[in-house]
Order: sequence, then structure tokens, then C-alpha cells
Amino acid sequence: MESAARETGGLPRRSFAIIFCVSMATAMGNTGLISVLPAIGRSIGIPDPMVSAIFSLSALLWAFSSPGWARASDRYGRKPLMMVGLAGFLVSMILCGLVVSAGLRHLGTPMLIFVLFLLARALFGLFGAASNPATQAYLAERTPVEGRTQAMASLAGAFGMGTVIGPFLAPLFILPGVGLAGPLFSFALIALGMLFVVWRFLPESHPDPDAARPRRPMTGGEKERPMWRDPRITPFLIYGFIVATCQTAQAQTLGFLIIDKLGLSPTQAQTYIAIAMMFGAVAGLLAQWGLIRMFEMTPRQLLRWGVGIAALGNLVVALSPGYYGVVAGYAISSLGFGFARPGFTAGSSIAVDMHEQARAAGAIAAVNGVNVVFAPLFVFLYQHFGPAPFIINTLLMGGLLAYAFRNVALKNADPKPASRDATTLASLERSDEGGAV
Repeated sequence: MESAARETGGLPRRSFAIIFCVSMATAMGNTGLISVLPAIGRSIGIPDPMVSAIFSLSALLWAFSSPGWARASDRYGRKPLMMVGLAGFLVSMILCGLVVSAGLRHLGTPMLIFVLFLLARALFGLFGAASNPATQAYLAERTPVEGRTQAMASLAGAFGMGTVIGPFLAPLFILPGVGLAGPLFSFALIALGMLFVVWRFLPESHPDPDAARPRRPMTGGEKERPMWRDPRITPFLIYGFIVATCQTAQAQTLGFLIIDKLGLSPTQAQTYIAIAMMFGAVAGLLAQWGLIRMFEMTPRQLLRWGVGIAALGNLVVALSPGYYGVVAGYAISSLGFGFARPGFTAGSSIAVDMHEQARAAGAIAAVNGVNVVFAPLFVFLYQHFGPAPFIINTLLMGGLLAYAFRNVALKNADPKPASRDATTLASLERSDEGGAV
């Protein structure tokens, strides 16, 4: 993490470490929950598509609330909004743990438990969304544009690190007395610790003036235009929405696929699910912390390589007859997603002015959230034809690869000022639109 901090220009190491850990704690909890969710659903008796749908209401609330939280962070500051997000995550995880405990003890019907679980998780979508645009804007406005891609990749590495640690810790937190609800209570405690750290140690200061540079003047009409309709970043939102949809669909289908491939009980299969998710997370970290820096990749390169590699990985999963092929394919696709996510995040950040960073981050957070709504459809397709979700992902990634080569904004996605200005000017003729963990 220290090398990552050195990439962030004017942002002090301790501040970067704190916002890194904020993102990592959320990723740990979410991916840890995803890893145990198939076992929870099948132990309680909730149908598989409904298990996946537990994230849907939360995702919608996340998508609709993220732009509002971004505006609030402009008004009230980045630090307070990070604290709101962590508090929302904390309360949601505690309530989810209580609901799961009730379901495992058969204190309500599976349908009642499903509804309560859905509502408890929804609190995360409504309030947890506050921290994402705040952390991204905090980093972007304190980082020179030349180092923005590296910085965004480093912050994206927090998600990757969380996806390694979360599934690894989740089985260890399945403790006597609380069972499968144990991981949820444990991740709530981690969020509580991070809430204290942010409150006590993260400075809320003005952006480093060196991070700003002259931008193209904006007209009054542009200032009022919603970010998702802004032609400068709309192509990045379309790209991000499809990438996030495919990654979420793969992650939420993975647990059911492994349980069925191995023919084990949900609890017995939990370790195998965790191992597969950790291989995928390590591959994502290899991209974000290793290869992107080693080859000094630009957003344009990340946008292309990301979906190309992800398409290959999904095809391997679709054609794999056994567990090890599934793990290998999941790792390959995670490597691709590890390129693609920093690509569209950094690309959209570079495409807008400094004072618009929070709004752009809010739009990215929205597309990273709303995609989860489609996960139940992929699980439904999996029940009827196992390879279907991964074949669809392969086709979508192939389409995005063509889009990355043909779209003007994505072709010009580059951290250099001249390329950024060319992207802005060329974007006047663009259209399209787009959607997290």
C-alpha cells in the first residue's frame, strides 16, 4: 500500500491509507456476504433467484442516491459523507445478521426472512452509497492528472484486496451460536473500527491546488446537465454499466455453480467457494497493483485489454466440466475486470473538470450499483442452462471490445492533457448511457 500511496501525488500517505481501508472494508463485507449468500439461502430455503435478488433493492437505492450523496459531499465535505456511508454499512450488516440468525432458527417462513433481509440490505444501498463518491472525489481532486490513472488503479485495488480478504475471513467467522450469520456481525465490527479511524484521523482539507489545471470553460447548460447525459462521460458510463453487470452476474452465480459442480452441501462447499473467489481477487490485484504500473497502461489500453481478457475467462467458465476449470476461468475474467474498472473510472475522471469530480464519481457509483438488479435474471438462466450466464457475458464483453475501439471518447481516453481536450471536443457528437458490488 505504501507504493500505491506514492503514486497519489499530493495526497499524504496516511490519508490515502485511510480512504483505501474505507473502500476495502466495504468490499470485504460485500464480497464476504456474496460468498456465504448461496449457503444462507439454501439453508433457510430461499429460492436461488430470490437469494440473488436480495441485492436488487439495495442496488436501485444505491444508484438513485449516489448522485445526491455526491452533491452532498460537495456541500458538506468528503469526510462526513464517508462516515455516513460507513454508518449505513454498519447498521445494515447488523440487521442482516439478525435476520439471518432468525431464518436459521426457523423463526419465520423463508418468504418473511427474504423480505426482512431485502429491507435490511436496502439500508446499505440508501446510506452506504455515500462513501463511494466521497472517497473517489477525495482522491481525484488531490491527485495531479498525470498520476490519476495510477491513483485510481490503486484505490480500485482496495476493492480487489477486500475481495481477497472477505471470502477468506467469511468461513472463519462461521462460529458456534451464530453460524452463517457470524460473518455479517464480524464485518459490522470492522466497519465500526473504520468509522472511528475516519472520524479521528482523516483530515478534511481543501484540495491540493497542484492537482487542478486549466480546463475548457463550461457553458451554463453544461453545468446543469445531469452527468449521465453529459457526452464527455456517457460512453464511460455505458462501458462501466455493462462491465459491472457482467462481473456481478458472474460473482453471484459462482457460488451456486460450485455447489452444484461439487455436489456438496452449501456449508461444505463454502471453503471451495472462498478459494475460487480468492483466486479471482488475487488476479484482479495483479492487474491493479502490478501490470498497470509495470506497463504504465493508459485508460484507453485498460478499456480494451480488460473486456478482451474478461471475455476469454467467461468462455473458459462456460466450457469447463469441473471445479478447477471454473476457478481458472474466474481468475482470468477477474484479471480482465481488474483492468476494465480502473479504465472507465480514470477515463471518466480525466474527462471532466476538477470541480465536477464528485458528480462524476456519483455517476460512476450509480452505474456500479444499479447493475445488480439484473443478477437474479442471470441466476434464473443458470438454473435452466448452466453455461448461459457466462456465454452471455462473453458476448457482451466482445461487444464492448468493439465499442472501445470505435467510440471516440474511449479511443481518446488518455491522461495527457492534449488527449483529454481532444476527447472533450470530439464528445460533442457522442451519445449513449450506463452502471456495483
